[in-house]
Amino acid sequence: MGLSVTFALSATSSLNWMVRMFVEVETSMVSMERIKDYQELPTEAPEVIADRRPPAAWPEIGAIVYDKYSVRYRPETDLILKDVSLVVEPREKLGIVGRTGAGKSSLALSLFRIMEPASGSIMIDGLDITTIGLHDLRSRLSIIPQDPVLFTGTLRENLDPFGDHDDVTIWQALENARLKDFVTKHEPKLNFAIQPKGENLSAGQRQLVCLARALLRRSNILVLDEATAAVDVETDQVIQEAIRREFADCTVLTIAHRINTVLDSSRIMVLDRGAIAELDSPEALMANPGSSFYFLAAEAGLL
Repeated sequence: MGLSVTFALSATSSLNWMVRMFVEVETSMVSMERIKDYQELPTEAPEVIADRRPPAAWPEIGAIVYDKYSVRYRPETDLILKDVSLVVEPREKLGIVGRTGAGKSSLALSLFRIMEPASGSIMIDGLDITTIGLHDLRSRLSIIPQDPVLFTGTLRENLDPFGDHDDVTIWQALENARLKDFVTKHEPKLNFAIQPKGENLSAGQRQLVCLARALLRRSNILVLDEATAAVDVETDQVIQEAIRREFADCTVLTIAHRINTVLDSSRIMVLDRGAIAELDSPEALMANPGSSFYFLAAEAGLL
């Protein structure tokens, strides 16, 4: 019996070791599977196409044309935008609303060529965006996303990572974004250390940093992708006032869940299952009890 007990304890230890080794092998195989998947990812378009670089001032007026544009996430999936045809006039303020999954964010991502078109095209100031490099395209547009992206480093590096602006310009952008008082109170001011993902800032402050970054770039096209969905009403008003004031001469596409965020837009587009369901001025849509926008406004308590 003593011999049996001794061997039983030894077998238990060996069994624990076998289970631990099996789990480690399984984890390692998952890592190899992920590496294989990354190796097989299709390569993005070139950053710069030397003989097809846009003019230095492009986009100069900010006219955007979607011509029967369709896109899907993967070749085997269904279309998420279906034959979208849309003309955004220069300096127009277009509000984009719709149910979850209607294709609002996909419309913005397609403008930056995060996804390549399945058919159709997008023209900015008469230039097909698929004919130029990704760097030339993305560096000329500005976006304030729903989840603000901040990097580990100083505030200056987060606002102006390439060192293109002087301190006076940076402070002016911070003042316009209502962040100057906060930065002034924290030493060493512009060299204030940002923790990973901006953990030492509130959600509203992180969003205002993204706004200041957009103010520095001064692009003629600005995309707001649910930019105020995760902030309080007061911060929402600050962002909206700054955008109305500083981007008055720019083309602004505002994707929003809060209907009151887009009520001051020139036109409002309602997306439904990847297609344009309605496109008109806010006043015309609100005056039509049969419109989808009227129903969304009623749900938001605006009627």
